[in-house]
Amino acid sequence: MLTALGDEDDRGADAGRPRVTHSVRLDALPVSPSPSASAVPSRSVSPAVSPKPTAAKPTSAPSPKRNSTKREPGTTDAATRLYRHPDSQVLDWVRAHPDDPRRDVIASRIAGHPAAVWFADHTPATITARVRAVTSAGAAQGRVPVLVPYAIPDRDCGGHSEGGAPDLDAYDAWIDRFAAGLGSGEVIVVLEPDSVAQSECLTAGGRADRFASLARAGRVMKDANPAARVYYDAGHSGWHAPAKQAGWLKQAGAASPDSSDGVFSNVSNFHATADEVAYDRAVLDALGGPASLGAVIDTSRNGNGAPADGEWCDPDGRGLGRAPTLTTGMGRIDAYLWVKLPGESDGCRGEPGTFTPSYAYDLAR
Repeated sequence: MLTALGDEDDRGADAGRPRVTHSVRLDALPVSPSPSASAVPSRSVSPAVSPKPTAAKPTSAPSPKRNSTKREPGTTDAATRLYRHPDSQVLDWVRAHPDDPRRDVIASRIAGHPAAVWFADHTPATITARVRAVTSAGAAQGRVPVLVPYAIPDRDCGGHSEGGAPDLDAYDAWIDRFAAGLGSGEVIVVLEPDSVAQSECLTAGGRADRFASLARAGRVMKDANPAARVYYDAGHSGWHAPAKQAGWLKQAGAASPDSSDGVFSNVSNFHATADEVAYDRAVLDALGGPASLGAVIDTSRNGNGAPADGEWCDPDGRGLGRAPTLTTGMGRIDAYLWVKLPGESDGCRGEPGTFTPSYAYDLAR
C-alpha cells in the first residue's frame, strides 16, 4: 500500500515519492509472477506518499462487468487495467539489493503488482494536487488507480492508526478537495477502512454524524467524477454479522447509487477469499439497494486464510492471495485488490508501516 505524504514532508507535496506503508478456495490458487525483476522500472518522480500505521483489527473506462469470463491470477487484466504506482519502498529495496537472494521473488511477486495509494494525512492545502497526480498518471496509461482516503476523525478509535482530521467539518472540507483531484477517468475509491465496522467506539450521536459525513463523501466524489467507483467499509467475515454491518452501511449511504458502488472487505486482514465472497454477498443482500452494487476484496495477504488464533500482527504462515484484478468471474464481486501491500509490517516484524523484506519473502515464497 502507498500513502500520501502531507505538509510535514519538507520535500513538498509534488516533489516527494511514495513509500510502501501500514467453498471453492479461490485464494489457494497460486499467484502467478508479474514481469521479472529485470522489468522493475527506474526511479521516477511521483506524488508524495508516506507510511500508514496499521490498525489492530479484530480477526480477521466503463465500470467492470460482473459475471464476466473468469481469468486466472496474474493474467494481463491485472497488468493492464489496474494502475501500479512506479515508486515505492518495495521498489527502493529491490533496486538497492541487486544481490540479495530474496530479490527476484519479492520483485516479481510483490513489486510487480499494482497496489492501492493511501492518503492518510489531513493536509488540505496539498490534497487536490496529490490526488490529481495519481489519477492523471493512471489516465495517461489507460489504467485504473485505487485510492484510499483515510482521514476520518477519531480514526482507529485512538489505536495504532489514530489520527485524521480534527473534526467532521474539517473532514468534509478535506473530502471536497480530495474529490477535486479525481479527474474524469476510471478510479476506485476504498473509502475510509474501519470507519463503519469500528464505529462502536463512538457514541450513538457521534456514529450518526460520522455516517452522515461518509454518505456525503460518496456523493461528493461521484458528483466530481461520475466514473469514480466508491466502496464502503464492510469490515471482514470474522467481525460483525452481515445484518449488523449492513444496518450501519445503510446509514452511511452505502445503499444509495448516488454515493456508493458497494462495499469492501478484508483490508489489512487475512480471511480467505471464499469466506469474504460469501460474507460480502450476505452484506449486500441485507443492505438492499440496486443490483449494481458489488464488492471488492483485499486479497493481498489471505492466501492461507486467517490464523486460527486470531493473531493480526504480522502472523507467521500467511501467504499472498489472488493477484489484483478487475475480472473476478464471481457474481457481485467487482475486484480483488491489494489494498495493503504485502511486506508492509503491522508492527511486529518491523516498524509499523515499513517494508520488511523478511516478512515479504515469507509471504511470497
